Amino acid sequence: MMSRKTMLCSRLGLKSCQDSSSKLPSKSRYCFKAQQGEVAMVADLAGPAYKFELSSTLPSIGMPRATFKFPLGEVSLEEKDEEEEEHKRTLSMSGILRSHILNGVCTAQYNEEKLDLRYAFKDEQMTFIPSISLPSNAFSCAFKRRFNSADKLSYCYYFDSNNWSVVYKHMVAKDYKLKAGYDSQVRLGWASVWVGDEKGKAKTAPMKMKVQLMLQIPQDDIKSSALMFHVKKRWDI
Repeated sequence: MMSRKTMLCSRLGLKSCQDSSSKLPSKSRYCFKAQQGEVAMVADLAGPAYKFELSSTLPSIGMPRATFKFPLGEVSLEEKDEEEEEHKRTLSMSGILRSHILNGVCTAQYNEEKLDLRYAFKDEQMTFIPSISLPSNAFSCAFKRRFNSADKLSYCYYFDSNNWSVVYKHMVAKDYKLKAGYDSQVRLGWASVWVGDEKGKAKTAPMKMKVQLMLQIPQDDIKSSALMFHVKKRWDI
C-alpha cells in the first residue's frame, strides 16, 4: 500500500514542520507568511518521480492550481484574472519540458501563450545556447568559451534586433576577478573589479567583505562616464 504523509509547515519568519499523519496516502503542506498563506496537497503517483499537486492561496479565490510533475518536467493549470474585463477569470496553462538531445539539454517552456525553445550544449571548454521565442520568432544565440581556468569569454547576439553583448572575465585569484564588457542595446562599455567571490557570501570572502568597483563609459557621451562601487560587509556578533 502506498505510504502517505501529512505535513504541517508554518512559517512566520521561521519555518517549522510537523507530521500530522503517517497513514494517509498523500501529504498536505501548509505554509504561512505574515497574514498570507498557501495550502497545498501533494500526492505521489506511481512512485516519487510522478506527483500531482493542488494548491490554493488563503483566503481562496477561485479554483486551486493543479500541477502534474513527471521526470521530464511539469504542467500546471490555474485560473487567472482577465486584464481587459473585471471579475472574469479564465483557465491558463503553463509547463516546462526538458530532455537530453545530442550531448545537450533541450528545454521547452510554455507560459502566457508564449513558447520558449532553448538548447544548451556544454563541454569543458565551450557552451553554445541557441533559443527562440514563439510566436514573436525572437531568435538569439549565446556562446561561451573558456580558454583556461582563469579566462572566459561570453557573447550573445539577438537576431530580431541586431543587438549584442560581450563579457570577458579574468580570475586573478579565487577572491579577485576582473570583468569587462559592452552592450550594444544601451551603447555602454564597462569594466569592473571584484574582491570576494561574486556569487558567494560575504562571510567566506577575505575580511568577510565583498567589494565591486565598476567604471561605465557611454559610447555616445564619454564625458558622462561614471565610477561606482558596492560594498557588502559582515560583522559577526
